[in-house]
Amino acid sequence: MLFSLWSMIISGCNADRMFTRKSAKAELEAFYTVRPECKKNVPKSHFKLKAGKTLSARRWHASFSEDGHLNISKVLQRIQRGGVHPSIRGAVWEFLLGCYDPNSTFDERNLLRQRRRQQYDEWKAACHKMVPVIGSGKFITTPIITDDGQPIQDSLTDASTQDNWAQGGNVNESSLDKKVIQWKLLLPQIGLDVVRTDQLLVFYQSEAKGAKLWNVLSIYAWVDSDIGYVQGMNDICSPMVILLENEADAFWCFEHAMRRMRENFKVTATSIGVQSQLSTLSAIIKVIDPKLHQRLEDLDGGEYLFAFRMLMVLFRREFSFVDTFYLWELMWAMEYNPNTFSFYEDSAAKRKSAPPAIDDKQLKQFGKFELNNLKAGNSDYQGALAVFLAASILEIKHKHILREAKGVDDVMKILGDVTGNLDAKKACKEALTIQKKFLKKARQPL
Repeated sequence: MLFSLWSMIISGCNADRMFTRKSAKAELEAFYTVRPECKKNVPKSHFKLKAGKTLSARRWHASFSEDGHLNISKVLQRIQRGGVHPSIRGAVWEFLLGCYDPNSTFDERNLLRQRRRQQYDEWKAACHKMVPVIGSGKFITTPIITDDGQPIQDSLTDASTQDNWAQGGNVNESSLDKKVIQWKLLLPQIGLDVVRTDQLLVFYQSEAKGAKLWNVLSIYAWVDSDIGYVQGMNDICSPMVILLENEADAFWCFEHAMRRMRENFKVTATSIGVQSQLSTLSAIIKVIDPKLHQRLEDLDGGEYLFAFRMLMVLFRREFSFVDTFYLWELMWAMEYNPNTFSFYEDSAAKRKSAPPAIDDKQLKQFGKFELNNLKAGNSDYQGALAVFLAASILEIKHKHILREAKGVDDVMKILGDVTGNLDAKKACKEALTIQKKFLKKARQPL
């Protein structure tokens, strides 16, 4: 499919002409093939490829200059109108998430990509020495060590894997390094979550594809040991693994997504990672819909914990699989701020320095959400479109909550009814409306 589509592009065909109703549906089904026995369980998708609106492969490639500079403003406009064609989605996401600077050249990006791939390979090799299953095309779902770090040989039922464990699995074992033990204890949980991830798709019928997801999550857990692995990260990572064929590229795309969402997964004995976002959601509803806020307070839902899952995994459960892709790229395009990303792993001091003055040309490089914040003089809502999106879902169910909810469980049930039935573009449009209303009423950042 990819080869035939690419052949059409390079032969000069207008990709926009492929967006007929029949062919567009067939293209989406080809990219995200659902297992035949599971089709009845897949929610209806609202995303449609639309000529003149969806960012096509032809438009995408035409947005680059001869040496590789990307006209990001035109790309953002197109995405915000109609999303991204699945054939280029992975490459576009790398820019939306800040993996690459649109002002860089092809050569500069190739060098950076190779450097990142090499770094990933080094991390992968180090992890393989500790747990040889990594990189083998397989993954584990049962414990390989005890809580005090002793190997559990019986958990490695494959004979060759046991031999590898005996030869290479003892790295740092004698010292019982705390970081190593904590990491190895996470690996079976990652494996169990991989087994449950997007299993409606044909893609994950291959054990090797599941192993690719497990590798990325396991290596990330090793590199970012402060976060390690938390359930839900698999839902964020899976689309990157599906969209980007090279495992290292998928890792770095996920790593950049985690830069935005990392705080969501911080859990301590006294707080949860999304607590600050839940508090912001509460403040927004209190300003734009005080009647609803008071009702939630009366129902002991004032902490807004019913929105935990929405914000934790960026609405993976509220939207269909295809619509989640569409939603995320809409959100990232609307949140796009050229001054937010540390494109070339700049020094911390440089990242913290004041952003340069913005001229009219640069304003076009901001997404709609960020532009609203900029115009309102509000720079404290970076990445908070998800909170306004949650607010829009609450507003959709405003009457139902006021009329039917007798407790927090009822609120959760009412909100659960939206699962698979939301239109991503309409939801984002409503979120922007709520943002403008909130900024106008609040008149100052929270």
